[in-house]
Amino acid sequence: MTRASETVRRRVEDEIRYGALRPGDTIDERSLAERFEVSRTPAREALIQLAASGLVELRPRHGAVITRVGVTEAIAMMETLVALEGEAASLAARRMSAAETEQLAMIHTESRDSVRAMDNKAYIDANTRFHEAIYQGARNAYLADLIRNTRRRMAFYHASSLNQRARVERSWEEHGTVVKAIAAGDPDAAEAAMRDHILFGGRVYADLVAALQRPEGGPAGDKT
Repeated sequence: MTRASETVRRRVEDEIRYGALRPGDTIDERSLAERFEVSRTPAREALIQLAASGLVELRPRHGAVITRVGVTEAIAMMETLVALEGEAASLAARRMSAAETEQLAMIHTESRDSVRAMDNKAYIDANTRFHEAIYQGARNAYLADLIRNTRRRMAFYHASSLNQRARVERSWEEHGTVVKAIAAGDPDAAEAAMRDHILFGGRVYADLVAALQRPEGGPAGDKT
């Protein structure tokens, strides 16, 4: 992948993550090339990479569509993420250095401003830094890649769930519980705290997926 195509891929991922692109929206190489001021070749390569990661579905002669996630698939991804994130927190409690633990606590403390301001984009970024610090401390690159790949598929829905003040405030408090367990070097408590954090967020996430797929005036449906 060229530098230009990597830049396009990352920027499209960010637009999905922040909600500028929604599931079902269409994009094509011509519009991407014009918008990001690149040739159509890197735009095409970016779409292929996005499709490989499951973020878009390629449609012949119609560019690509931002992937929709069905309720059953959403639940499956959340169940997987609970296990993976819990293991990462457990490993971090055993392997993080004192300096890394201090950095994790600092990230958590600094993110409080975005919670007070209800700055969705800032909190999404802070949340990413928080979890990335834990993956780094876990010292397991394969596990980290599995988590990142799963989170990419959930990016839009996760960001949308953080538009709710109550969820953002609770998320921040849950992060604090995780920090305390990791700082105490308690793998079991760290895993339990992280699993609880992901499980609660998962319920909000699954409800959001169902709501976005519900026909107007009708019951929720499963479109996997």
